[in-house]
Amino acid sequence: MFNEKDLRGLLDFSTSKMVLSVYLNTVPTEGNADVYKLRLRKLLKGVESSQDVLAVERYFDHTYDWSGRSVAVFSCAPENYFKAYPLTLPVPDQVYIGDHPLVNPLSELLEVYGGYGVVLVDKQGARLFFFHMGEMLEQEGVLGESVRHTKHGGASSMPGRRGGVAGQTHEEDEVIDRNMKESVDFAIRFFEENHVRRVLIGGTDENLALFRSLLPKAWQSLIVGSFPMAMTASQSEVFAKAMQVGLDAERHREERLVETAVNEAAKGGAGAAGLDETLKASHEGRIETLLVFEGYHAPGYRCQNCGYLTAVELPACPVCGEKVVVVPDIVEQVVQSVMRSGGGVEIVHYSPALKGAGNIGAILRY
Repeated sequence: MFNEKDLRGLLDFSTSKMVLSVYLNTVPTEGNADVYKLRLRKLLKGVESSQDVLAVERYFDHTYDWSGRSVAVFSCAPENYFKAYPLTLPVPDQVYIGDHPLVNPLSELLEVYGGYGVVLVDKQGARLFFFHMGEMLEQEGVLGESVRHTKHGGASSMPGRRGGVAGQTHEEDEVIDRNMKESVDFAIRFFEENHVRRVLIGGTDENLALFRSLLPKAWQSLIVGSFPMAMTASQSEVFAKAMQVGLDAERHREERLVETAVNEAAKGGAGAAGLDETLKASHEGRIETLLVFEGYHAPGYRCQNCGYLTAVELPACPVCGEKVVVVPDIVEQVVQSVMRSGGGVEIVHYSPALKGAGNIGAILRY
């Protein structure tokens, strides 16, 4: 299963040779192995490195089991370099030839579908799930004491108060508190062991509020959404609802990031908008979060010596004076540069504001 460590390994690979990157959609409902191999041959038509073409075709002929929904393959035969990552999520067909692996599609999948911890909670226990890249990898649960309901007068009639609800006793409150604290402790261990990056919680409003209040603030900050769901829900129901809520939360987050970048750029603050401004900020190492509209590509130029990037053809690099060469996609180049410098990259799926600002922008460190 593709993860952050794999992405870092691809980013760290650099060479003076050419790297062939291939993304192939293999969704089972859209064809069979023969259909996909025919599409692959069409994609590879015109690729000059016969050794890399042979390595990719050999992988699909003898190694790939066709059970995934897509696959990413990277080959640089002169460096004896070959990596392949079957994926459980579909990606568009794509071939890229450059001096590094094309990582943008994988980075996008990790950002949107990576590292979800999901908790279903009630007064007695919790069920925990770890979803990553469209697949459930872990499922555990914890069950505390049974909550016995005995009616007595005098309790608060307002749900959510520590006095409980009408007919709920102090003893019941104590049992619920113990169970909730045990569920929270168990959930934190589960999150840590699975390197969870974002959290979704399901249950009733009352149980969700109590569970959230007992979580440490560091984990509260990772909660991206909540939803009503019974503890008896099936795994497929949990997955479908969690992904829907998670994607909605991701879209809202993208909107806020774009708004920040565009507004800051307009007032000359810590923001950049448009290709020229973004490339300048990247060269200066100021990008904290790069924002790229989905599907945006543009040709450009790069210095062979210092890596300076520009969208304008120049006779020589303005930084070191060395030769500047054409690159087929300068957007992928800046994505690579930002990731290597420790910045974040967000692929924005819908944003008229970013599209109007030139399809690319950034939130800056200063």
